[in-house]
Amino acid sequence: MATASDYLVQRLYDWGVRRVYGYPGDGINGVMGALNREQEKVSFIQTRHEEEAAFMACAHAKFTGEVGVCIATSGPGAIHLLNGLYDAKLDHQPVVAIVGQQATTAMGADYQQEVDLLSLYKDVAHHYVQMATSAAQVRQLVDRAIRIALAERTVTCVILPSDVQEEDEVAAPVRKHGSTFTGLGFSRPEVLPQRDELLRAAAVLNAGKKVAMLVGAGALGAGEEVAIAAEKLGAGVAKALLGKAVLPDDLPYVTGSIGLLGTKPSWEMMKECDTLLMIGSGFPYAEFLPKEDQARGVQIDISPRMLGLRYPMEVNLQGDARLTLRALIPLLEQKQDRSWREGIEKDVAEWWEVLEARAKLAASPINPQLLFWELSAQLPDHAILTCDSGSAANWYARDLKLRSGMMASLSGGLATMCPGVPYAVAAKMNYPDRPVIAMVGDGAMQMQGINGLVNIAKYWKQWSNPNLVILVLNNGDLNQVTWEQRVMNGDAKFAASQDIPRFPYAGYAEMLGLDGIRVEDPGQVREAWKTALQAGRPVVIDAMCDPDVPPLPPHITFDQAKGFVASLFKGDPNLGGIMSQSAKQMMSKLLVRNEK
Repeated sequence: MATASDYLVQRLYDWGVRRVYGYPGDGINGVMGALNREQEKVSFIQTRHEEEAAFMACAHAKFTGEVGVCIATSGPGAIHLLNGLYDAKLDHQPVVAIVGQQATTAMGADYQQEVDLLSLYKDVAHHYVQMATSAAQVRQLVDRAIRIALAERTVTCVILPSDVQEEDEVAAPVRKHGSTFTGLGFSRPEVLPQRDELLRAAAVLNAGKKVAMLVGAGALGAGEEVAIAAEKLGAGVAKALLGKAVLPDDLPYVTGSIGLLGTKPSWEMMKECDTLLMIGSGFPYAEFLPKEDQARGVQIDISPRMLGLRYPMEVNLQGDARLTLRALIPLLEQKQDRSWREGIEKDVAEWWEVLEARAKLAASPINPQLLFWELSAQLPDHAILTCDSGSAANWYARDLKLRSGMMASLSGGLATMCPGVPYAVAAKMNYPDRPVIAMVGDGAMQMQGINGLVNIAKYWKQWSNPNLVILVLNNGDLNQVTWEQRVMNGDAKFAASQDIPRFPYAGYAEMLGLDGIRVEDPGQVREAWKTALQAGRPVVIDAMCDPDVPPLPPHITFDQAKGFVASLFKGDPNLGGIMSQSAKQMMSKLLVRNEK
């Protein structure tokens, strides 16, 4: 007789789930047994840690548009999932967590590994978290968890006590009062604003003389429409981090990223614009948007909860980005005065020259910007890029030039450490023929990344194209936070909290049967990328980077400058290096102008 767990696996399969990520434990053994029996239908990807499983489920959702599924045991395993699940929640990704629980007969008895999972998951999975107390519930719990995750673009959770997992399956409950019969299937609706609202939005945009656009993850898949609208409006387009792949970076009016990790052209455009069109973005930092009352605003977002949230918009359009833009574009007038656009394009061209100059400045030993600048020129077609939080995200945001057909992501809303490597592995699992590149700091590598290398060693021979490159910025420093301590708090580097032990990342990769390349000189960078991107197996590039290269914001405020100077007078152990590198980075714009 098939069990409730067998029915659960079949139901996942019927919903189109072909891959789940997780780690076993006795609290989920019933489901593991069912997965073992149905390996041809649903593949179980064993991770090294439950947090990694949740990150991979999130990346699965981001890169495929499907629901991601992660599985863990009771108590400790369920707890470990949480960080990755919050990553999915804050980036609005459909992920279902299936977690075990102690037997129903033991619950309430202070039993080993008994945790109140309903309470624990009530925030991260607040749209739907339910525990089965009978095999007859499994059908409705799976159906609702998947449908709600897809519909709300959020995290849901199904909790399965161990004894319920082993009960006989109930494909259909008894038809009586108190029973419910759920079904399969979900189709995303076409959401469009009313025509009157589109006309109002067009009137605002047509009246603008200096239109700025900001796109986020909600605009992914609408790149063609964004480009057409930008051309008609004579606008520049800035990109929030999760929207980096919306438009290619070689378009002359794309100003790049926005915010602390953003570009000077994005800063200048927002400072001077008279009209703002925001599409699919929840970018949170008000100081990088136009001042209130400076610009008229139009926002497009599929979620009404995000409308009018970051800037007082004049017209708020709830709708799918691509469909809404298609309806809006015929109502837009072609701007005849192109001076605003021409100014943006001039700023963008100069900015790329500044970035090149900064990347090629000498450092001790390697300027991290050079690693990203050189990668841009060698990026393979259709590459998938992942990045971790930390200083790597600065250079990813600014220096990498994405082209059409590429995908890229990182942890946006949560900005957590450690998703870089599991995101990359999930991308490779789903697109085994595409090259994948992850950019990770040494702090994140030591926290979870080296465990991810073990996972890569386990699975890479299954991929049709084994090309996967992990770049490690090896500077022995939790670099982003070190700079935040200096600039935001006015404190000198706190070595006890910021220094991390040296670790042979390339050597460790080789020990696992992967390739490792240690880069100690800037002259080796270009060849390292060439070798890694042509390798016949996954590669770790262990790049010895200078921690004193500052991740300069696009605009330095008085408070930031004051904090930085204050930190220097408090005896920063890296005083000489940060003074030298900061001066050179600040002078880079003058160097470019002098060369002309």
